[in-house]
Amino acid sequence: MLLDVFTQVPHAFAWLTEQRPLASVLGGELELRLFNYRDTSPLRSGQVDDDPYGGGAGMVLRVDVVAAALDAVYEGAPAHRVVALTPQGRPLTQAVVEELALEPQLTLLSSRFEGFDERIVTQLASDAISIGPYVLSGGELPAMVLLDAIARRLPGALAEGSGENESFSEALEGGLEYPHYTRPAEFRGWLVPDVLLSGDHARIDGWRREQSRARNAVS
Repeated sequence: MLLDVFTQVPHAFAWLTEQRPLASVLGGELELRLFNYRDTSPLRSGQVDDDPYGGGAGMVLRVDVVAAALDAVYEGAPAHRVVALTPQGRPLTQAVVEELALEPQLTLLSSRFEGFDERIVTQLASDAISIGPYVLSGGELPAMVLLDAIARRLPGALAEGSGENESFSEALEGGLEYPHYTRPAEFRGWLVPDVLLSGDHARIDGWRREQSRARNAVS
C-alpha cells in the first residue's frame, strides 16, 4: 500500500516509523509518504489557513491550499481514495479499517485549527472518517490512529493468524474484546479463570466468545 499523509506537522509522525507493527511493514507492504501543505501553498509565506466567512473563532484550512498540495503530488485529482479526518466523518470501526487496508493507495488529509473549508471534504476528498465525537487540536492524532490500525492489517505486521483473533476482529462475535490474563495465575487472591489454564483451545475459544457476547450485551 502507498499511503500519503498531508499535514502541517509532518515531524509529528516520525515516531511511527520506529514502532511496531507499522515500522515492520515500512518499505515492504507499506510505503508512507508525508507532505507539508506549506511546501506547496500558493499563499505568501506558506500561509495555509484563513478566517472563516461569516466570522467565528479560530482559523480554517483553505481549499486552495489543499488543492495545490494534491495537484503538486498527483498532477490533478487523485484517482484513489482520499480521506479527510474530521469529527463529521463516518465513525472509524474495525470494519472500516479492514475496508481501507484493501486499498492499494490511500491519501489522508489532516488539518489543525478549526478544521477544513467544507469544500475540501465535499469536493477534494472522497471519504471522511472520524475517530470519535470530540474535538482535538488537529487531525494528526486521528491520522496516526488510522495509520496504525491499517498497518496492523497489512501482511508482515503481525504473526500469522494473530490479527484475526485480536480485539474487535470479525472472529469475535459481538465486536467487543474478551478479558486477557497473564502470569502469575494467582495474585493477591485474584485468580485466572480455570478455563484459560486448561490447555483446551476449543473450550478457551468458546469462553472468549461468551465473554465477548456478554460485554456486548452490557453495552
